[in-house]
Formats: sequence, structure tokens, C-alpha cells
Amino acid sequence: MPTWKLLLIGCGLALAISTSLLFGWWQVDGPGAPERKARESKLPLPIGQMDFALTDHKGNRVQATDWLGEPLLVFFGFTYCPDICPTTLADITGWLESLGDDTKHINVAFITVDPERDTAEAMAVYIENFHPAIAGYTGSSQDIADAAAGFKVKYERIVTGQTYTMNHTAGVFVYDAEGRFVSIIDFHESRENAVPKIRRALER
Repeated sequence: MPTWKLLLIGCGLALAISTSLLFGWWQVDGPGAPERKARESKLPLPIGQMDFALTDHKGNRVQATDWLGEPLLVFFGFTYCPDICPTTLADITGWLESLGDDTKHINVAFITVDPERDTAEAMAVYIENFHPAIAGYTGSSQDIADAAAGFKVKYERIVTGQTYTMNHTAGVFVYDAEGRFVSIIDFHESRENAVPKIRRALER
């Protein structure tokens, strides 16, 4: 058999083996791996990929992409929340105070999961208790569902007697100025851990 045919056969075998190995890596350890896909599916989307609009506490209609250009902190909660929400907003207030003038370059969004009771007016009154950089957001039930889907937030109404409360994801989402997800600050995470996560978003 001519040498050139042997070379072609050898190259073909080498290519086939390389392709097989690459496909195996893709499926087992690479982006195509089931565990990696499952893990990434739970992460919030980049802001630029979200498609929703909300009403802020001043009555202005705001789209997700309006937050691009500055780092962003997002927390979902509701004004009737007895403990987790006021505690988290107080923690956020402390973090922002630690950042000093850098706070001017951060958007902070408190998004209700209880739009039935949390009107723009109610949100405006509620956030007066916390740092002035925090803005409240509400909207229709569908608006809130669309926003929650982008951030992969879960929430549900729990009826208790004649009234109800809300269960919801309690972490604070941290994004950089380009709308890329940076980190989550867990409920009651220490200021020593939380503030560096925010600074990382400011520096990117």
C-alpha cells in the first residue's frame, strides 16, 4: 500500500480517537456533563438574558436591562415578613454603610413576592426604614413570576387561618456591572464575608 494511503488512514484513526475522547470529556467532565448541566441550570441568568419589567416604589416602570452598567444586589421578600426580610435588609444596610462612597455605584433591588399587598406605595413606606440606596419593586403576579424565573427564585403562599404568609428564597444575589452573576450572600452571612463579595462585583 502506498505510503500516502497509510498516512491518510493513520490521520483518520487519530482524528476519530481524538473526536471520541473530546466527546467523552464533554459528556463526563465538560459542559455537556449531566451534573454540570444540572448545576448551571440552578444558577440565576445573566441580567442581559432576563426578560421582565417591574414597577419601582416611585411608580416608574423598570426593565431588567435598566440595571446594566452598575453592580447590582437583588433580594426577594415582602413587607409583611416577620423576620427574615427586615433582618436581611438591615444586613444590606450595614454592608452598604461599610462600602462608603462606593454605594453610589450600586443598584440595590428589593423585589416583593407578595404583589397583592405590596403596592408601590407600601414598598416606598417600608424601605424608608433602611439604606436610601435600596429601591423597592412590585408589579403584577406575572411580573413577579417572570422576575423570579430569571433569578431562579422560588416562592409560595402559605395560608395561616384568615391570612397568609410567603415562603421564598432568602439569599442576596450579587451581579457585576455587565450583568454577570458573581455570588449569593446567604441569609445571616457575616459582614466579613458579605462585603468582599460585593467588592468583587465592584472590581470586575
